[in-house]
Amino acid sequence: MGTCFYLAHASGLSYLPNQGIPMLSKSQARIFFLGGTGVFTAIFLALTWDSMRQIPKLTNDDKITPEVARGKELWEANNCMGCHTLFGEGAYYAPELTKVVERRGKPWIKLFIQDPQKMFPGERKMVKYNFDGRQIDDLIAFLEWCGEVDLQGFPPKPPLQNQLKPTATTSDLSGPPAPELFKTICQACHMVGGVGGVIGPALDEVHKRKSKEELLEWIADPQRLKPGSAMPQIDMTPEQREEIVTWLLGLSNTSPRPAGQLKPISQPEIYE
Repeated sequence: MGTCFYLAHASGLSYLPNQGIPMLSKSQARIFFLGGTGVFTAIFLALTWDSMRQIPKLTNDDKITPEVARGKELWEANNCMGCHTLFGEGAYYAPELTKVVERRGKPWIKLFIQDPQKMFPGERKMVKYNFDGRQIDDLIAFLEWCGEVDLQGFPPKPPLQNQLKPTATTSDLSGPPAPELFKTICQACHMVGGVGGVIGPALDEVHKRKSKEELLEWIADPQRLKPGSAMPQIDMTPEQREEIVTWLLGLSNTSPRPAGQLKPISQPEIYE
């Protein structure tokens, strides 16, 4: 015990004799507090400065065009966050929209905003705002800018997304390219060759289920053939329907991939 008192006295520390625990003097405690506060304040200021320095690059502020600014004003004026989340902020009644342009594509989003009920018959409760063409383009420009902001991995992908994907039965689709309308609209919901959405069925083997006439009739008016179907009636010309159906039926001549040699999905997954 005497040795402890001697060491405490030599080091300038007070000492609790009954517990054997040295303690700081008032002046040492003050120095410790002020020194620690200063060090951690400096670290906080350095991290804040570094974060602020990176904001222009992370947010792509050079891409904030007048269209993006008008789209943001439209987003706020119509209280879109009352239903949707953006950057994780907002309500959770409707889908998260940070990466919606990546998931859906601009042509699909434009059709949806024009008439939400038409794209999801009997399902969607989104208001039809009757925006004009310029307003829709501005809103899409804003959402596209949001999707390009570096959010360090947000929003995360669903953990079981790959397990839930249907097996691709066609190869690399090295034949005729998919029609433009199929790539910009249909592929948001349907998958072919392992690429596309999972809302609707994969269409690799649709030729085994439907004839050409049945497909043409179905695409022209899904609700007439199956009331309440989730398949929307997309406005397209007879020539466009013919092009899509001919291409889908042509997949029957595409050899399937060997088992165990499926390629990774190259297109971002479609989810809500």
